[in-house]
Amino acid sequence: MAAAAAAAVWFSAIAAVLLAASTIAVVVVAKMTGKRNGGAAAAAAAAAEAELPLPPVVSGVSLIIPVITRGPMAVADELYVKLGSVFTVSFLGVVKATFLVGPEVQGGFYSRPESEVHQGGTYRMTVPMFGRGVMYDVDVATRSEQIAVCFEALRPTKLRSSTVTMVRETEEYFAKWGEQGTVDLKRELDLLILTIASRVLLGKEVRETMFADVVASFHELMDNSMHLISLCFPNLPIPRHRRRDTASARLKELFSRAIQLRRGSGRAEDDVLQRFFESRYRDGRAMSNNEITGMLIALVVAGQHMSSSASTWTGAFLLRDPKHLAAAVDEQRRLIGDDRVDYDALTTGMSTLHRCIKEALRMHPPAPALVRTVRRGFAVRTREGKEYRMPAGHSVVSYAAFNHRLGYVYRDPDEYDPERFGPERKEDRVAGKFSFTAFGGGRHACLGEHYAFLKMKVIWSYLLRNFELELVSPFPEVELNNIMLGPRGEVMVRYKRRKLTST
Repeated sequence: MAAAAAAAVWFSAIAAVLLAASTIAVVVVAKMTGKRNGGAAAAAAAAAEAELPLPPVVSGVSLIIPVITRGPMAVADELYVKLGSVFTVSFLGVVKATFLVGPEVQGGFYSRPESEVHQGGTYRMTVPMFGRGVMYDVDVATRSEQIAVCFEALRPTKLRSSTVTMVRETEEYFAKWGEQGTVDLKRELDLLILTIASRVLLGKEVRETMFADVVASFHELMDNSMHLISLCFPNLPIPRHRRRDTASARLKELFSRAIQLRRGSGRAEDDVLQRFFESRYRDGRAMSNNEITGMLIALVVAGQHMSSSASTWTGAFLLRDPKHLAAAVDEQRRLIGDDRVDYDALTTGMSTLHRCIKEALRMHPPAPALVRTVRRGFAVRTREGKEYRMPAGHSVVSYAAFNHRLGYVYRDPDEYDPERFGPERKEDRVAGKFSFTAFGGGRHACLGEHYAFLKMKVIWSYLLRNFELELVSPFPEVELNNIMLGPRGEVMVRYKRRKLTST
């Protein structure tokens, strides 16, 4: 019953997102109606779409008991079988959320521009976290420029030189472990990933002079931000939000000090902080200190949970499955040459490890469902050949946790099987480009995907080469009382040092 109750909490969180997004959409659409003039072609297209039926509808209220007793995945599966790959959950006829199931119907969610499918309102909870003047506190044009700066800073060509730093930080971190012992793998990986981010993203000044303070403030920020109440009412004056605001202000203060130290030194470093210094908006304006500090917080928040969660799930699955663990170790044994791995080995030589991490992300995407709001209606065609109208004002939901377990896309979808991504099967491509959406897709693909895979492979290649590992706690369940899902509780691992030798 505890698991069912937790599932209910999680489903309620999704419902709340839909409610918040839809409420905002109604206001936005009301203000914009009558102001658009797309010409005769647009009018003709709109008229044609208006002839299409709406998706089948089910009452959201009627789903409450089934979700509590059977869980959200089982209910989603029942609705999919009964109603097809596009259906609407209506909450009292006021809030309408249309679920898109399967890769064939995800294009409208991931490929349409912000002017048609809007995400800003859904993420207003991040404004108190990142601060004013950045990301979801600014207009779409400014946000697009800020995202472009981040994209440029995290390009694979820019990250090549960061590999040495990632490897060095990983070696120094695990040098603190003894010859053998027992650790909470989730905690260790979370701290290591934050350590790497502090150097590659935030800069030498943060890593060497204020790291402990940054770690404490960051954890305080996350612990008081990722909850249902913060999602629905981010500005509610409660103790949790006061702690969140204090932590955010402290991080901005620390990062401002790092900026002062960098500027005062006259030194240029190879990190994201430096790239923010050197970036310019289209009008030639440099980023302000407030914008830089806010964007740094946004980057760390965006990447930390995903990488920590995926790395921990990867370890749990490998240590539970001797076959796939042996394959990952054998790959490292074949690659051993110098003591340190390099960028080319990480990006082209570790396909087995890459697939192991990707399969963990398929089974446990950190964001199980994404929600956006339709600003301009469009048509969607299902796998079954049916066409439906997606009207302005609806919320649309891409339920990755469910889509990643569709049997016609993935064989034995509830089994951990990294080889499904191998060259002989390519299950993530056969059904279409939106079969795997742990990192989003289309216009909304995650700009940090390459960075995330790179640091996770740095960490796990080192662990596989230098330690024998054994999972000594039960296989973790999913932490459902948080809007960003991850493994629940401690993930205890017994380790013993060893030096892997080449074949």
